[in-house]
Amino acid sequence: MAANPRLIGDGAHLQEGGKGLEFGVKYRGKPERAFAIRHRGRVYAYLNRCAHRPMNLDWRPGEFFDISGLYLICATHGALYAPDTGRCIGGPCQGRKLIYVPVQEQDGKIFLLPNPDFLMADSQ
Repeated sequence: MAANPRLIGDGAHLQEGGKGLEFGVKYRGKPERAFAIRHRGRVYAYLNRCAHRPMNLDWRPGEFFDISGLYLICATHGALYAPDTGRCIGGPCQGRKLIYVPVQEQDGKIFLLPNPDFLMADSQ
């Protein structure tokens, strides 16, 4: 694995409680989709997988927040997640969490941080 962070995208594309930035990763060696969102000024990222059943969360491409812009929501199950922790706060996922993807925003860019469980997918 590369020792340096890998560029995911431009942080300016993430609006508070708005559309997320999707990207590919390899999680424990398997290709997965992930997403980054902005909440309370910070960027958070998770695998695009409901903690209740392994299905994509977004109800439209890149749309992860509920209508209030305060919670992440699973389009299939209606499960609600806290954007800053990924913890389920309502619905069939009670007690579970989304899988956090380690990212950092620096100089307006979002980077995947070095982590043995996550690698950037070969194609972006």
